[in-house]
Amino acid sequence: MSSETSPPAPLKEQTRNEAETPSSRLARFPAEAPLELDSGARLGPWQIAFETYGELNADRSNAVLVCHALTGDQYVASKNPVTGKPGWWELMVGPGKPVDTNHYFVICSNVLGGCLGTTGPATINPATGAPYGLDLPVVTIRDMVRAQARLIDHLGIDTLFAVIGGSMGGMQVLQWAASYPERVFSAVPIAAAARHTSQNIAFHEVGRQAIMADPNWRGGNYIQEGCRPTKGLAVARMAAHVTYMSDESLHQKFGRNLQDRDNLTFGFDADFQIESYLRHQGMTFVDRFDANSYLYVTRAMDYFDLADQFGGTLANAFTGTKTRFCVMSFTSDWLFPTSESRRVVKALNAAAANVSFVEIDSDRGHDSFLLDVPEMFQTIQGFITGTARARGLPAPGEEAGV
Repeated sequence: MSSETSPPAPLKEQTRNEAETPSSRLARFPAEAPLELDSGARLGPWQIAFETYGELNADRSNAVLVCHALTGDQYVASKNPVTGKPGWWELMVGPGKPVDTNHYFVICSNVLGGCLGTTGPATINPATGAPYGLDLPVVTIRDMVRAQARLIDHLGIDTLFAVIGGSMGGMQVLQWAASYPERVFSAVPIAAAARHTSQNIAFHEVGRQAIMADPNWRGGNYIQEGCRPTKGLAVARMAAHVTYMSDESLHQKFGRNLQDRDNLTFGFDADFQIESYLRHQGMTFVDRFDANSYLYVTRAMDYFDLADQFGGTLANAFTGTKTRFCVMSFTSDWLFPTSESRRVVKALNAAAANVSFVEIDSDRGHDSFLLDVPEMFQTIQGFITGTARARGLPAPGEEAGV
């Protein structure tokens, strides 16, 4: 098993091959060590791409796993090799940040089914020598967490100090706490839920149908045929992006303002700024994400129902847990509303878990967890500091044992 990639390829080739040979670190697992999936399939050989930040302490007790959302990646606090943009959560993770890499060893991996180095539909199927496409077994959130647990084993870490993530990342946090309670000292699910609602499944289905309706999708075989369903993927992204914002944030940012014109055109060009913005979001997204991966990862979210794994009672998922929880929601998030977070908190209370809950006042919708929301940073920093004391770790600005 290897844990490092070969030297980076030239930029053009590197961008093209990020799905197979990512710029990040890479752990490969042979066919003799397959990943058992919820579907009953055995995936092997397989690989998982990841980045790390900070230093692991001597007793390996300061590791923090950050779980990314639907279209995120392992580059949580470093430059994305495809887009060249800064890490997607550099506001949260880094030296002196709430998840302080001067004190904690941060791990972030690309999810199973993703497109930046972890086995997904764009990686090579060893049975055919071609990209998996739709031959990849359908994966679940629990499968993603199983893959992460294998990575944590590979890194020689027994217990994680914290698992933290928002949206789909928060789903992974809850799954970690349910599947491996003895390995998770603290858990921070943000803007998440223990299940995907029918409304959320509906939005995902619109996106998937847009992709599959694109003539260039070619039944999922577009890579082999030298084309890409960019129009369908762009529409899927546009539809999803609307759900990440609130009506108030859309109104404040765009209102009914016209785009580079004084009057309506009485046509179907982008008359309004919001139209132009969504088109831009769609077209830039296709440069960094694989269409089949979008199908797989949205499906994993749709299938997520933590209570269903435990006899239909959510509290059973946390029976006897010693994990410390900090559950967080945002007032204007209608995609993962506070009611879903309260459902998790109620189940944790029923299981007599150690849990704190905060609903943060924000008018920026579901995307609030990715934005500059001071109360969120203060809450997480306070929770992590208190948890570090309970763990016997020196928190930022403190000496060990204080």
